[in-house]
Amino acid sequence: MKRIDKLILQSFFGPFFLTFLVVTFIFLMIHLLKYFKDLIGKDLGWDVWAQLLGYFSVFMIPTAMPLAVLLATLMTFGNLGEHFELTAIKSLGISLVRSMIPILAVVVCLTLAAFAVNNFLVPKAALEAYSLLWDVRQKKPALDMADGAFYNGLPDVSIKIEHKIQGTNRFKGIIIYDHRAKFGNKDVTIADSGRMYTILNNSYLKMELFNGSNYQEGTSNEIGRSSSETIQKTRFDKSEIVFDLSSFSIKRTDKKFFQSNRIMRNMSELNLDMDSTRTYANLEKLNAFYSHKTFFSYFKPAIPETKEVLAYKAERDSLQARKNKQMLLPTDGIPSSPPETSAQPSALLPETPTVAAILPEWKKKADSIFQTPYTEAEVSRALGNARMIKSQLLNNNSSIKNFQNEYIVYDIQWHRILSNSLACLCMFLIGAPLGAIIRKGGLGAPVLISILFFIIYYVLNILGEKKVKDEDMGIFLGVWGSNIVLFLIGTLFLYQAKRDVKLFDRDFYAVMLDRVKNWMARNG
Repeated sequence: MKRIDKLILQSFFGPFFLTFLVVTFIFLMIHLLKYFKDLIGKDLGWDVWAQLLGYFSVFMIPTAMPLAVLLATLMTFGNLGEHFELTAIKSLGISLVRSMIPILAVVVCLTLAAFAVNNFLVPKAALEAYSLLWDVRQKKPALDMADGAFYNGLPDVSIKIEHKIQGTNRFKGIIIYDHRAKFGNKDVTIADSGRMYTILNNSYLKMELFNGSNYQEGTSNEIGRSSSETIQKTRFDKSEIVFDLSSFSIKRTDKKFFQSNRIMRNMSELNLDMDSTRTYANLEKLNAFYSHKTFFSYFKPAIPETKEVLAYKAERDSLQARKNKQMLLPTDGIPSSPPETSAQPSALLPETPTVAAILPEWKKKADSIFQTPYTEAEVSRALGNARMIKSQLLNNNSSIKNFQNEYIVYDIQWHRILSNSLACLCMFLIGAPLGAIIRKGGLGAPVLISILFFIIYYVLNILGEKKVKDEDMGIFLGVWGSNIVLFLIGTLFLYQAKRDVKLFDRDFYAVMLDRVKNWMARNG
């Protein structure tokens, strides 16, 4: 490896790792802000926070990698151009394209790494992160009792504390309504003071109450006395009450309930999902095509079958025939044709009337039936059948539409895994020549330009995905459109950089304006 290649690579690695960490952290914070209200106040341990941050950091890599490549290449070639190192490299007979090859090789490796992360690590990290986030959402807020207000966080218990001494576990004035017996407000405890703390690894809350009374209201069951409500009052100098805090701990849900989401599937699993949804949609179409035989009793409409349905029907019939063939028993000893039976003499059979003899009578009965006016019951029954058929067809169409939408979602994710990885190459193709053109390093102009192109990339991704879901655009153009646009822009910048065109210099646009004025004057 030449020294110039080492120089360029050393100039690239530092900005890349720095920008990658910074961009990942920024995207991580932006993503966590969406769930801020679900995380704060839950008294989560450091282990839970570490898991969430770690999983979501991996989840942010597909978004952060292209932007980090763009920003790092801009800063690298901008610094080389600002310090006239690119000029020195060109003076040695090394072209701009040749000077880009070392970083291009690194970006190709980064693209392969991004694909591996997108296809293998991100689905697993998303499954772990969102399943944990779901469990955190179901967790009750931390035990926090405010002065002068009833706290209902504990199951079947209402607690009111008049004043809590700050910095201690002591309080003054407490009222406890115990509803655990399911008899209403018939168990009340009042105390002047007390203290509370958790025991057994924060599994239970223990309250020690001082100078109070317990009031219990119940029904008298003594013999010889009428059933009436009684009140029992118990005075105490000290009393202890223990409450279960199991509802405040995180209960992990089985991850199988979250695995069907598209972001938690790799490409092979997405292929299986698409095949399943396509099969279900074709099955619904096949049922719709052949259901008219049962829907319409007298009128048999001719509904054409599509090629897709015919192909699915042929495949299904062949699979069923193969299965039936495997299930057949051996035919040894079984006669190939049923045994012959003695025919009954034709003389003993009753004479069957010919069609020509009974046809006039049938026609007369049919004419009399169709000429008879419809009764109200027949009309109501016909309307009921029509409504039922309409409802079944609407449900069938809705099921087909849902399967088609689900197929599109899986197909988008399949292409997104590839397009997000190849976006690194597109960003490099923009950043390297653009840095050589602007010749500005640091965190000023490169950051602004990187943000601008990333916004273009992000907006095109969102619009393309929306168009695909609305079936207004094909899957290839909708998902790969942003990469195609960036690739064309990068090709234009590379062409301009090879010609040493100063796109961001004022003199360049002044010269272009003079040329336009001269052309208009000559042709005016």
